[in-house]
Amino acid sequence: MKEDDYKILDQLEEAFKAKDVPYFISFLDRSKNLPLLLRVHSVCMLEHMGNELVVPQLCKVLKEDSSPLTRHEAAFTLGQLGYRSAVPALVTAMRSDPSPIVRHESAVALSSIGDDLAIPELEKAMEDSDEDVSNSALIACEYLSYLRREKRTPNVSSNKVKIRL
Repeated sequence: MKEDDYKILDQLEEAFKAKDVPYFISFLDRSKNLPLLLRVHSVCMLEHMGNELVVPQLCKVLKEDSSPLTRHEAAFTLGQLGYRSAVPALVTAMRSDPSPIVRHESAVALSSIGDDLAIPELEKAMEDSDEDVSNSALIACEYLSYLRREKRTPNVSSNKVKIRL
């Protein structure tokens, strides 16, 4: 990283302290050519902000970022945030992202969100050529079936039930 990148990191920290959601949305929109650390760090910070306004931008990162690591972190953050509005993007990533780590994390994120509508897609993902992805989809599907049986759904609170893989 260059000296200017460290200044950007300081700005990210200040925006995080201020819970400046518009800053992060704008930052992610213009961060494509910035170092990986800055992109990943900004995505990870959004988990702790807990605001649904960031979901569309995280979905865009999940779809468009060049780095599998950044896309993985976007899937993770979407799962931790727990908003159902992220389900379509996570399903798409789980079924078609070229990176197994992104497909794996998207399956896990779907189970964290707890939307039964994801079950048919998780069942399809159980046929993924990557064993870790297919196993993650299987575990996620079983977890959602368990929640359905127990008639419980994870919610967006900080103490929600989350699958850990």
